[in-house]
Amino acid sequence: MLSLFLLSLTIAAWATPTQSPNGRFEPPQTHDLAGQAILHDILAEPHSNPTAIFFTLLDSIEVMQTHYFGILEGTWPEAIDWTAEVIGTHLSASLSLISHFKADHFKPMNKCDQKDKAQVGADQHLENLINQYFTQITSFYFGENAFGLRMQAFDDMLWVVLGWLESIKFINLHSELIFNITKEEEGIDFAWEKKHEKARTKGWYGRQFIPQFAHRARIFYELASQGWDTSLCGGGMIWNPHLTPYKNAITNQLFIAASIGMYLHFPGDDNAAPFLSSNHGDRNCRIIQGLPPAKAHDTKYLRAAVEAYTWLRNSNMKNEHGLYVDGFHIKDWHGDRNGSRGTEKCDIRDEMVYTYNQGVILSGLKGLFEATGAHSYLGDGHELIRNVIAATGWHYRNSPERRWEWAGLGRGGIMEERCDSSGTCSQDGQTFKGIFFHHMTLFCSPLPKTRFHSSQKEMVPVEEDLARLHGDNCHKYAAWIRHNARAACVTRDQHGKYGTWWGMPTRNGETDEHVDLDVPSAEGTDYRNRGVPMDSLWRLQGYPTSDNWMTGSEPGTQAATSNWDSDPNDRGRGRTVETQSGGVAVLRALWYSKRREKF
Repeated sequence: MLSLFLLSLTIAAWATPTQSPNGRFEPPQTHDLAGQAILHDILAEPHSNPTAIFFTLLDSIEVMQTHYFGILEGTWPEAIDWTAEVIGTHLSASLSLISHFKADHFKPMNKCDQKDKAQVGADQHLENLINQYFTQITSFYFGENAFGLRMQAFDDMLWVVLGWLESIKFINLHSELIFNITKEEEGIDFAWEKKHEKARTKGWYGRQFIPQFAHRARIFYELASQGWDTSLCGGGMIWNPHLTPYKNAITNQLFIAASIGMYLHFPGDDNAAPFLSSNHGDRNCRIIQGLPPAKAHDTKYLRAAVEAYTWLRNSNMKNEHGLYVDGFHIKDWHGDRNGSRGTEKCDIRDEMVYTYNQGVILSGLKGLFEATGAHSYLGDGHELIRNVIAATGWHYRNSPERRWEWAGLGRGGIMEERCDSSGTCSQDGQTFKGIFFHHMTLFCSPLPKTRFHSSQKEMVPVEEDLARLHGDNCHKYAAWIRHNARAACVTRDQHGKYGTWWGMPTRNGETDEHVDLDVPSAEGTDYRNRGVPMDSLWRLQGYPTSDNWMTGSEPGTQAATSNWDSDPNDRGRGRTVETQSGGVAVLRALWYSKRREKF
């Protein structure tokens, strides 16, 4: 591992010598031919250098924001609404990583200190980089399609909640690590009504945006909560109010993660907008009502998360491999208008397996542990991760006979979406692997030394032995994460853009088209990549069943083709902001796995 002195020189050498034409410092280009060769060797090494991983991540973020983010639009114009929310979440989480890197290697600046100029320059450059990307996050607050998302599916709304909670987490972390301002000092988590001006004038300037971010998270959480339904299947979230009742894994996992996130990280909200109007007797008398204040650590969020996970765990939504299938329809349901509610049970299971259905629940389980102290939540999470790793064919990665067999979620130990090898992934499918690694990273973050006790209303210690066991289990996944990060980096083109098919056959860096690939099984309905079927199982009576309404793929998604080019990742939609965000997410997972070895 580099000493602090060598590290500061390394960063300074990167930060100071060159500038782009627009005056912005550029990170080293690890995606050119020489950089790719070096990176290939680094990622193949079990004790790979975390600093090199950090530089590669910065390069990947730079490509994502330079090539895909529109300053004028305040968003990623080629993304659709929900994938933009996910990309924003990845960016906020990446800023937390940069803050951790700064805190690990640099002490807070003091004007009276006579520090090495290289270290000072490197520290200032990283802080400037954080500020650059944070301004883009604040731009996205205004650029996201907040009004359109209110009319979409419940899962779309919940991505908004997770995104702005992630931004709040970053702001609090950066203020605490770099400016030595804790949430408790500012009253953010425990006394919202006492916060206001003190929080806005103390510490990092980004704190001024917390109330706006919190308000948006609250609005979308309350909208999405309307999808919780106990009249069918005894509970569970409905996916889309514009379709027949479908209780799927992702919407329920998002609701769990969002609910526990609101309990742990929502700072409260006293913003009364949007206003509601009502008449009371006199039609000429309109009373304008605002939203009531919302408090931090409201146990209604905790109760919702516990109830939702209890329902999901008992729903029989896992297959024989311990993986979440996509969801349930209700047999003979034909709409409430004629009273034909069918069996009212979740009895038609769709066997489709997606990677992100195994991921989002992980951050929810980590949060549930932090809120309740129940060890079972961590146990369920580790069991799911082990099932996922097995389903990527990890045990056969060195077997010439079985290396290319489809194992359920990949082959040869590399995670793969079923649509990857055929080049038919929609924007949805191209986003899924990154979502998994983001939430796995959150799950495998170290357990806090203390947690908030809901009944005692105070912080209580977390058992050291449990924290050590959790860390040891997560350490066992490091080799698999590195294996996937290396595969993802191999897909980058000369511009540093990631492809979607990480597991494509390669030999000496060149595409090998002569491998006899095992074709993924065709169980279930791949509606995320091929569109919602035009039948009564999915569609409500009277709603469109043809034309362009959710046909072929999600709205705004480009159709994919399966022509085999010299580069398999140029097929279909090719390299996109969604595939770039996947590369960012897996590298972030790799860096944190290396950081755990040190701290």
